[in-house]
Amino acid sequence: MRFDVITLFPELFEPFFKSGITRRAFESKQVDVQLWNPRDFAEGNYRRVDDRPFGGGPGMVMMAEPLWQCLQAIRADRAEPGDARAPVVLFSPIGQRLDHASATGWAASSGAVLVCGRYEGIDQRFIDTCVDRQISLGDFVLSGGEIAALALLDSVARLMPGVLSDEGSHQQDSFNPALDGLLDSPHHTRPEVWQGPQGPMAVPEVLLGGHHERIARYRREQSLALTERQRPDLLVQAREAGRLTKADEAFLRQPKKL
Repeated sequence: MRFDVITLFPELFEPFFKSGITRRAFESKQVDVQLWNPRDFAEGNYRRVDDRPFGGGPGMVMMAEPLWQCLQAIRADRAEPGDARAPVVLFSPIGQRLDHASATGWAASSGAVLVCGRYEGIDQRFIDTCVDRQISLGDFVLSGGEIAALALLDSVARLMPGVLSDEGSHQQDSFNPALDGLLDSPHHTRPEVWQGPQGPMAVPEVLLGGHHERIARYRREQSLALTERQRPDLLVQAREAGRLTKADEAFLRQPKKL
């Protein structure tokens, strides 16, 4: 798959492609990322890409023409037929929130053109005529779309075959259908007893016994309890979809320790 990123700050992406376990996806070109700076397509000596908003107001707005010319160059480089053009995605606070389901969808796609806005935003005329989808990370505003683009690329890269050391790792992620959309259970590692700031803290005994069924049930119950406490909306969705077992419901009815 191929993602073309339109950004005024391509240097923000380079370290990301060379760091961490997901670099495997980028080095192997399983996730091929091409960076495009709209300033390269702007006119004049100063290569200006922004101007003051009509009607007044604070800040500057990215102009439509450099973005359009940049997009045209991407289309030519991708050499796609008209009916198979990659969608243009703008990262925006008004967009649909990025979640596990949409990340999985992008991981199974052929890619997209990702537009990273800056300043007060970009000319609405470019959005109206060129953007197919808008994506948000949540109900807050960032200085630009680069962090959101990196989040999308990372969520896609880790789903590629061979990227994670253990092929089953992402199956146990929070929100994954393998966990019925619930939150992942807590994890523990060595030492068995940690001398923490509040005194000795031991790993739950059930995790040390080697009884796989008991461990699986313990982790399921921990997942249920954590989801009930932190994201009850996910528990409601799982219940409505019929993904909770009788044993799950019996556990949830039990009084919990505060």
